[in-house]
Amino acid sequence: MAVTIRFMGGVRTVTGSSHLVTSGRSQVLLDAGLFHGRRDESYAVNTSLSYNPHKINAVVVSHAHIDHCGNIPTVVKNGLKSRIYSTHATKALASLMLEDSGKIQEEDARYLNKIGRRFGGSIRKPLYNRREASKAASKFHPLSYNQRLCIAKNVFLTFFNAGHILGSGIIVLDVKDEAGNLRIGCAVDLGRRGLPLLEDPVIPKNLDYLILETTYGAKSHTPIDQAQGKLKEVINRTIARKGKVIIPSFSLERAQEVIYFLNELLEKKQIPVVPVYVDSPLATDITQVFSKQLAYLNKEARFAISSGRSPFEFLNLRYVRDQKESKSLNNDDRPMIIIAGSGMCESGRVLHHLKNNIEDARNTILVVGYMAKDTLGRRIVDKQEYVKIYGSEYQLNAEVVVINAFSGHADQGELMDFVSACLPLKKVFLVHGEEEQSQGFFQALTQKGISAYLPAKGEEVLLQ
Repeated sequence: MAVTIRFMGGVRTVTGSSHLVTSGRSQVLLDAGLFHGRRDESYAVNTSLSYNPHKINAVVVSHAHIDHCGNIPTVVKNGLKSRIYSTHATKALASLMLEDSGKIQEEDARYLNKIGRRFGGSIRKPLYNRREASKAASKFHPLSYNQRLCIAKNVFLTFFNAGHILGSGIIVLDVKDEAGNLRIGCAVDLGRRGLPLLEDPVIPKNLDYLILETTYGAKSHTPIDQAQGKLKEVINRTIARKGKVIIPSFSLERAQEVIYFLNELLEKKQIPVVPVYVDSPLATDITQVFSKQLAYLNKEARFAISSGRSPFEFLNLRYVRDQKESKSLNNDDRPMIIIAGSGMCESGRVLHHLKNNIEDARNTILVVGYMAKDTLGRRIVDKQEYVKIYGSEYQLNAEVVVINAFSGHADQGELMDFVSACLPLKKVFLVHGEEEQSQGFFQALTQKGISAYLPAKGEEVLLQ
């Protein structure tokens, strides 16, 4: 009985994570993430499934980020009948993330069809709508960390803490065949040691094969404990010139980390008391999940919340749900901090804030997360002189600051430490990284005599 892995998404790129493990009559899908990029390319990739969903026996979701779970409603629409396995926190978060994604799909389709009708273009359907997203979320079956369960014939699943976001899991599959047992680990995405709010990643033992992310496979991060100091400098500098700090942020995890650090800076009186707005209904809902899923937080965060000193609540912090209130911030000349979705500046309320603030040199755009190729966020990070927002060009006059210390992804040193702790391994498959990053980590591994492989998209590899 051959065991194979087909690498179908998130290969030599960082979005659209999806891998298929096949053993005899069992097919287990690891993640079904949305691919992000140019609009037409994204639609084509996300609607073209290279497998038959009817034949999938189980889906395993590593965590609730959209590039790992966001295409599950498409898979369900196309006939998936099996259970979808995740941790309890991932189930709670994915329900919110998928519904929000369905809403965005609907809104994008309406906008494109409006333009299409005006210029004679084709009509496009959303990938899925909110109702279909809700149906997909209902299929999630939660497990606890370290709980072992048979999810398909001769295939057993265990989640270990990945330390990346709330509830994120390192997937470990024990696959039985005639020759014995193959143990496959999937650490996509892998967190860092010492992140605020979360426990450190756990090292799974006795792996034969490891599928590993390489988002920062050729880079080193600034230590996480320096993020607070850099945040303080940016805020003080911007407020001194009476500007606004615009923080495009993923609603899940990064927004909560920024709030956590702002709370600490205010408690230490290291930044001025100015209004802080979390302008994202999704981030607001997700923050409530953090306050309820205490078992997935570290000891310090659990104690603070349970003792009534939540880091997600302070005097000058306001969570904005109402769209009218969101737009009113653009007419408010006071210095302030605005945390708004989405993280890569491709949709959401952050676009309105960028449009209204990007040309003012008093303001700062503070980047605290990864920006993929061909996104508005990447163009801002690259400091292009002009950027398009809602089809119109704007001059980038605002200061742009990138704080990589906030990253929830392991860097090259942390990835190497993780692989070394997992040895001996038959092979490490490198995924979820742009070509330069994946190649950089591939070279680092081979220099240490560790067997590594860079699969191509769609490639199927036989495990022995």
